[in-house]
Formats: sequence, structure tokens, C-alpha cells
Amino acid sequence: MLPSLSDILSTARVVSLPLRQRFRGIETREVMLFEGPQGWTEFSPFVEYGDEEAAAWLAAAIDFGWNETPPLLRDTIQVNATLPAVSAHRVADVLDRFPGCRTIKVKVAETGQTLADDVARVAAARSYLGPEGRIRVDANGGWNVDEAEHAVHALAEFDLEYLEQPCASVDELWQIRQRVKYMGLPIAADESVRKASDPLEVARQEAADLLVIKAQPLGGIHAAMDIVSRAGLPIVVSSALETSVGISMGLHLAAALPELPYDCGLATVSLLSLDVALDPLVPVDGSIAVRRVLPNERVFDDYAAPAERDAWWRERLTRTHALLA
Repeated sequence: MLPSLSDILSTARVVSLPLRQRFRGIETREVMLFEGPQGWTEFSPFVEYGDEEAAAWLAAAIDFGWNETPPLLRDTIQVNATLPAVSAHRVADVLDRFPGCRTIKVKVAETGQTLADDVARVAAARSYLGPEGRIRVDANGGWNVDEAEHAVHALAEFDLEYLEQPCASVDELWQIRQRVKYMGLPIAADESVRKASDPLEVARQEAADLLVIKAQPLGGIHAAMDIVSRAGLPIVVSSALETSVGISMGLHLAAALPELPYDCGLATVSLLSLDVALDPLVPVDGSIAVRRVLPNERVFDDYAAPAERDAWWRERLTRTHALLA
């Protein structure tokens, strides 16, 4: 059942939170939070997304705020550290914010940077983690097939766990998967799932070995679980640079999945300079407890979005609510 727009707006708050360093091309993260019968929930599609894409994020927020979550099969989730495209000398400072994490996801293929920058960053991450930890790299679709193959060979010495979204299209993913299969390097799909009109196409085309699943872009926990059950591939649950409220949604999704073979990308609150929660969801000994959070009213006040941005988000909520209705 879709709650009324007035019910949602009655508790809605919009905040603008600074990041510790530039990530995804932004320096602040704007989010809208509101409270449903099940607790606080988050609506935070990135500002450049259109209303149709953003409507799935609203469906997810409503699902988490108004519906009971599926039964939980675990009460903690092992998580990976996330390393933005920083210079190699800054790697240790960033990774120190992820205590106990045995896996690092390294961002590569950043606009304006070179493969040499990526190699230096991954090398620094491997040095930080040691030989037994896991390193995965995420190109966010930034390479063509030839560039991806070249990068794989340049990074092979660092014993990668998998390569996430090396190319943008499903066909390109299939091609690079064929080219590197002999190396035993799995290919993971992210944008090809969460931004696709058909999130199952990448699985049907055998273009990936595993899927990266994010609750908000896929319409919520229940919708994501349906996709997982039909895809038939191993899953990594990840975040969309959310506050602890949105991370809680991802944790509940991860905790409800029958199998969870990989550490999850749900430690990204550590990338924010501050969080909205009284007790933020950050890793302790490499894992995060599965729980809901309560917001810190002081953060609501001190980091409230400017009036024009607050109005923009409320208008966006109104339009996406109409699409769901």
C-alpha cells in the first residue's frame, strides 16, 4: 500500500552532508529522510537522476519504512573498505577509517586519471592490506573492452578478487569476461543491474560471474530479493553512498539472503564527514551489526539543506510519488 504524500512529507527532512573527499564527482551528499511505521527510511537518488529512475528509490524507501523486512538469517555483515580515486600517498589515511576490514574495493578509471594512477593506488592498497586480504576494483563502466583487458594485465600482480563493471554495456561485459576467463578473474556487474531497464539481462547473457545489488535503485529489499532469486548468481550487497538510514536498508537485505559469499560494500558511511544517526553504522572488526538507527536531531538542524534545495527535494518527492501512484 502506498502511503499518502502528506504522510511522507509530515516527517520529511532534507540534509546536505559533506564528504571526506570528492567521490562520484560530488563533495556533499544530499538526502531526504522520513519516518514510517517501521522506522526511519531514506530517499536519496543522486540529483542528476530523472524522476522515473528516482521513483524506484522512493519505492525502496517506502518499502523499508512501511513494510516488515524479511526474516533475517544473520545479525552481522562482513564489509569491505571503499577506497576512492585518491593519490597513492593518501591510501593509508582513507583505509584507517575501516577498522578490521579484510577486503578493499578500489575505485579505478577515474576521469582525468591514468592507468598508472590506478596501479599505484591498488599497489598501495595491497601493501596496506598484506598478502592475505582481498582487493576488488571498480571501474564504474569507465573502460572500453581493450582498455579493460590492458588494465587487467597491469593489475594482475595484485591478486584481484574480482573486477566490477569494467565496461558500460552488457555486450562489452560479455566480451571482457571471455577475454580474461583464462586468468580466473570474475567479472561483477553493478550499473548493468541497477540502471538497466531489465536487471536480469546481464545474467541471461552470461556477461558476469556475480551481481552487485543495491536496495534503493532496485525498488527496495523485497524487489531486490526477487531479482536475486531469479538471477541465480552470487551476490554482493552494496550501498549508494547513503547515510546510516539507507545503509540499514542494505544490511537488512544482506542479512535476509540465503547465501552471502562476498564481503558487502556497506561501510560507506565512513566516507561522510558526519552521519545523521545517533549511533552510525560503521565497521567494527570488519563487520556491521544489522539494526535500524535513530536520527540525530542536531544534524537535522545543523546540516539542513538550504531552503531552495529543500523545496527541490519536496517537489521531486511529489513527482515520484505520483509516478508510483
